[in-house]
Amino acid sequence: MKALTYHGPHHVQVENVPDPGIEQADDIILRITATAICGSDLHLYRGKIPQVKHGDIFWS
Repeated sequence: MKALTYHGPHHVQVENVPDPGIEQADDIILRITATAICGSDLHLYRGKIPQVKHGDIFWS
C-alpha cells in the first residue's frame, strides 16, 4: 500500500509499505477512502514533535 513517510523536517515521501496485518484478536483493518489534515499535522511535518523518527508512517 502507499503511505506518507517522514524523512526529516519538511521532507516526506509517498512510498510503498507492507500491507497491515491482524496481530491481535480484536484488531481490524479499515479501507480509508478520504482524509484531511489540520493545523496540528503541520507540527509533525515541521519536525516539532521529537518522538517522530525517520521512516515513521504519517498517513496511509
